Amino acid sequence: TQELGTPLSDQEYRQFFRSLRIARRASTACLLRALYGCENPLVQKLDEYENHGLIPEGPVCSAIKLFPYEPPRTHLFPDFCNFSFYRCIRKKYFIKV
Repeated sequence: TQELGTPLSDQEYRQFFRSLRIARRASTACLLRALYGCENPLVQKLDEYENHGLIPEGPVCSAIKLFPYEPPRTHLFPDFCNFSFYRCIRKKYFIKV
């Protein structure tokens, strides 16, 4: 354990900045989604990549924790696009279906 107020180790810094880069990439994908919509070919490629090559059809059900102290709640979204918009708006980039 490190003492409070001391700098991160080299390994801790790498992990810290790795997570920032991932969140930045996710927020960039959200910006593309907001600007161009789900029908944009680039946005569709990102959605396909996230889903192993196939965008799920129909409703999407996901267990989402709105607050850390609450149990997860099940939410039903009309489609993957709406689910993705929800994640973007709430900045919950890594919620899974």
